[in-house]
Amino acid sequence: MARPSIKDEKLYDDLREDGMSKQKAARIANAKANDDMHPSEKGGKQPPYEKWSKDDLYSRAQELDVENRSQMTKDELIEELREG
Repeated sequence: MARPSIKDEKLYDDLREDGMSKQKAARIANAKANDDMHPSEKGGKQPPYEKWSKDDLYSRAQELDVENRSQMTKDELIEELREG
């Protein structure tokens, strides 16, 4: 059964088989499937997470299906988004 939040199922499955966490594999698979994103390029145009509002961090965590995000502080959201 397809996971609705995964845009590149094969890449996701391959990354999971290599031992990657579900969240990190989903992030990479979705980024690679998006023509506007270039996950292999460094130096994105987004400001560092510390400059994001908590609402924006929460929205990003929601996109990545981070568990327990509603109970997290801003610092915890930042840590989880970075660690994935």
